[in-house]
Amino acid sequence: MAGALLDTSVVLTAPADVELPSSAAISVVTLGELHAGVALARDDATRDRRRAGLAAVRSAFLALDVDADVAQRYGDVLALARKQGRSAKATDLLIIATAAAHRRTLHTLDVRQARLARAAGAAVSGVAGRED
Repeated sequence: MAGALLDTSVVLTAPADVELPSSAAISVVTLGELHAGVALARDDATRDRRRAGLAAVRSAFLALDVDADVAQRYGDVLALARKQGRSAKATDLLIIATAAAHRRTLHTLDVRQARLARAAGAAVSGVAGRED
């Protein structure tokens, strides 16, 4: 494996004392989810805290783009999910596809996402039993 890819669930909830893999990267999809969190904040204090968190994530991790290889893997994962009758968020599928295309271990706290990633042949780590 070429390193780790952190799902948004890990980026949002990893305790400060947890050491993340030094090779960790994120998907640009995670940046999009964090941007949405800033935009959806109900008050200025929350918006400022989320904006600071987004800036910290941007500076701490390489953000991997959704390119043609990721798009192909996305199609494969989407087809697998539909064949198996699974419902999955497009963001989760794109993050799985990014991990698979870049041969990175997906670190997630989302049990459903982890199951689908494993079914698609991706390496998974960090599942703690949360179903989003």
